Amino acid sequence: MFKKIALAAVVAAIGTSGAMAAEYYVVQEKATKKCKVVETRPSATETTWIQVGPVAFKTREEADKQVTVICKEKMN
Repeated sequence: MFKKIALAAVVAAIGTSGAMAAEYYVVQEKATKKCKVVETRPSATETTWIQVGPVAFKTREEADKQVTVICKEKMN
């Protein structure tokens, strides 16, 4: 009985930690070419924003540091 409870607790903890992990994306507005960092990846049917960064960043700080580099490359 104890093993089942312990196993259930581990499974619940793993599921919760995955749900809490956020990813950050650098996106660019198609009309104005302005960039920003968002937590939700734009869908393929998105008409206003496109993802311009090559990857999802693990922290907002990483994404914020890269936003000017990525958008500068896209503007050239």
